[in-house]
Amino acid sequence: MSLDTAEKQKIIQSHQVHDTDTGSVEVQVAMLSERISKLSDHLQGNIHDFASRQGLLKMIGKRKRLLSYIKGKSEQKYQDLVKKIGIRG
Repeated sequence: MSLDTAEKQKIIQSHQVHDTDTGSVEVQVAMLSERISKLSDHLQGNIHDFASRQGLLKMIGKRKRLLSYIKGKSEQKYQDLVKKIGIRG
């Protein structure tokens, strides 16, 4: 369910705002989206894993808060990020 170092580096490089960026909101949303995707796949095969389900719901809530923060700062950045990640429709 967690991301290994190579996957994290790939996500960071594809979503970073500048060269030394490792924790901007865009990167955080991209990493959360990848973890949510992996955990969703896990839960489809393990329907009684309630602890992981609770973690999934917490991650979804955090991603939602981060996306609303981006939307409040810049509508265009929000639209670009949602399109790049492939969420919300």
